Amino acid sequence: MMLETEAEALDEADPLAAKRDEFDLDPEIAYFDGNSLGAPPRHVAERLAGAVREQWAGRLIRSWSEGWWELPERVGGRIAPLVGAAPGQVVVGDSTSVNLFKALVAAVRLNPGRDEILLDGDTFPTDGYIAGEVARLTGHTLRRVRTGDLPSALSERTAVVLLNHVDYVTGRLHDMAALTAVAHEAGALVLWDLCHSVGAIPIELDVLDVDLAVGCTYKFLNGGPGSPAFVYVATRLLGGFEQPLAGWAGHADPFAMGADYRADPGISRARAGTPDILSMLALDAALDVWDGVSRVAVREKGLALGEFFLRCVDELLPGTRVLTPRDPARGHQISLADDAARQTMDALIARGVIGDFRPPNVLRFGLAPLYTRYEEVLRAVTTLAKVR
Repeated sequence: MMLETEAEALDEADPLAAKRDEFDLDPEIAYFDGNSLGAPPRHVAERLAGAVREQWAGRLIRSWSEGWWELPERVGGRIAPLVGAAPGQVVVGDSTSVNLFKALVAAVRLNPGRDEILLDGDTFPTDGYIAGEVARLTGHTLRRVRTGDLPSALSERTAVVLLNHVDYVTGRLHDMAALTAVAHEAGALVLWDLCHSVGAIPIELDVLDVDLAVGCTYKFLNGGPGSPAFVYVATRLLGGFEQPLAGWAGHADPFAMGADYRADPGISRARAGTPDILSMLALDAALDVWDGVSRVAVREKGLALGEFFLRCVDELLPGTRVLTPRDPARGHQISLADDAARQTMDALIARGVIGDFRPPNVLRFGLAPLYTRYEEVLRAVTTLAKVR
C-alpha cells in the first residue's frame, strides 16, 4: 500500500505529467520499450496526412524547392539543442548504421598515420559490424576494449575511438567528458553513439569538445519506426570531413549535375542520397513535443523513475539481480537478470506490460520521462512478481 500511495503522489507532483496527453497510448498498456521504439505523439498522424495531401499530392515536385530539399538541415537544427550543439553541425538522414560508416571512415581520414580503431567492447552489435568493415576497407586494425581500460589501451596508433554513451544491455552511462578528454590526450578522435541517450540525458557535445557523433531518432525522440538518424560533425572538423558516400545530396551544387564531386562546405557534406521525406516530416512533427521542455527536468524524472523502479524491485522481488547501476551513472532503463527472460517477458506482454528481452537472460524496461508514469512502474514490478 505504501508503494501505491507513493506512486500516486509522485504522479501528481510530476512536472512533466501533462506531456503524456500529447502521446497516443493505449491506457490499458504499460509501455516500457521507448528505448527501442518511442510512442507516437498524437499530432504526428494528422500532420503527416496533411503533408501527403498538401505537399506531395498538392504541390507535387514543386515541394522539393519549397522546403523538402533543406529538410535534413532544418530537422538537424531542431535536434542540435538536444545534444548541446550549435547550429550547422547536425544533419538528419540515412540510418544510424550508414551514418556510423560515413563518420568512421571520415574519422580515420582526419587522423592519418594511425592504423588502429578502438571499439567499445560492449557495443551495440551494428557498431561492431560497421567498425569491422571500415577497418577491413581502410587497412586499420580494430581492437575491442572495455571503457574502463581505454586509458591504458590508447596509443600513438589510435586514430579514433567508437563509444556508446549508454550501454544498451545494462543501461550504464559512460562518462563522455572523461573518455573524450583521455582520447584527445592520446591524439585520437572520438565518435559517440548517442542512440540510447539522445532525448533522455542532457548531452553537451560542443562543451565537451566531442569530435563526431551519430544517433537514431525512433527511441526517445519518438520519430517513428525506421525514422532517419542524425550525424554531428564539430565545426572545427567540417573542412576535412571526407565521408565515403559521396552522393549528390552532399555536393556543393547538387543541381549543377557536374561530373566531379565537390563537397558542400558545411554540414550538408555529411548527406549522401535523396532524403526520405515522409519519414523526416513525421520526425519533424514528433519533435514538437520537445518545445519548451527542460532537458534537466527530463533527466531528473528519468532518474526518479529508475529509483522508484529499484525500490519496487527491492520490496516486491528481493534477491533479484539488477544489472543497471544504482547510482546516477545510468541511462533511462532498468535491466534485470532472469534465467527465463524470454518466457518472463512474453508473460508480461500478455498482461499488458511491454518491455523487451535481450539474450541470454536480460529483461529491459525503458523509462521515457515524457510519458512513463510511476503508477506504471509499480504495475510492471507487481506483474513481474506474479509471473516469475
